[in-house]
Amino acid sequence: MHTEQVIIIGAGPCGLAAAIELQATGIQPLIIEKRNVVHSISQYPTYMHFFSSPELLEIGGIPFTTANEKPSRLEALMYYRNVALRREVRINAYETVTAIHPQPDGSFVLESQDRYGDPRKYQAKAVIVATGYFDHPNELGIPGEQTDKVTHFFRESHPYTGMKVAIIGGSNSAIDAALELERVGAKVTVVYRGAEYSKSIKPWVRPIFESLVQKGRIAMRLASRVVEIHPRAIVVENEAGLEELPNDFVLALTGFHPDRAFLASFGVTMEEEGYPTFNNETMESNVPGIYLAGVVASRHEANEIFIESGRFHGRKIAAHLAQIGSLQR
Repeated sequence: MHTEQVIIIGAGPCGLAAAIELQATGIQPLIIEKRNVVHSISQYPTYMHFFSSPELLEIGGIPFTTANEKPSRLEALMYYRNVALRREVRINAYETVTAIHPQPDGSFVLESQDRYGDPRKYQAKAVIVATGYFDHPNELGIPGEQTDKVTHFFRESHPYTGMKVAIIGGSNSAIDAALELERVGAKVTVVYRGAEYSKSIKPWVRPIFESLVQKGRIAMRLASRVVEIHPRAIVVENEAGLEELPNDFVLALTGFHPDRAFLASFGVTMEEEGYPTFNNETMESNVPGIYLAGVVASRHEANEIFIESGRFHGRKIAAHLAQIGSLQR
């Protein structure tokens, strides 16, 4: 069994930031990441640019430089992997933590599997869960959702050229996808349950989107929801009743949620809203020694500001560990 002071689960921007904050206190944590470094960003749309300016995405005191006002996905990937390399963050990539067992002495035993399926075991005095949301999309629970024509992720528009595409959702990700798809000649319909456009839409994007809707180049269905998905059509429900629309592909951009089953398996409780319990000042969960960082602790703000705010979670955790002196036991 490998013995560590602190293990961080997840090598996203906020997991990396937590590791660097701990390094500043003399702790060399181990990050266990089931895929690659900043995997969530690598899954973003290929040509995406961030809503945030580069200084709001910086971690570890290392400047994020870009020639653009808003950094691109490619620039972010390069920045975060370079930060990890420069700070010599210890990362076990392509290794999945399968269980965490609290011990009578307050420590934790972690079980994992590497990419070949071989088991590993660790003991740590504290664990930081920085796993994000993005492996757990909010499903619709409707007939046809599990078919190949449906995806909860949008990567790039090219494969949808000339296709009839329905986008479910009204957030920035849905609007951005609709704009990209329209540019490559897709026939786009956006289905949104809200009676009005979401207030979270970027202010410089909304006028462009509304103009395309008014011109009939994007079809908008407000106060509506998709209730069935068929091979060649979708069924949309609204106040007027049911409407069947010809359809080739569905992008269900309905958001994500934390892995509640995994958190509950080692005692972390959930609030009524479905978010895990934690202390805002220390980031410690209801289980002493288990901390949350990043999007998993961002509640309803996850889709908008998880890096901007989550990059400081590690600082709170490092300060709390130093205060209680738990790593010197």
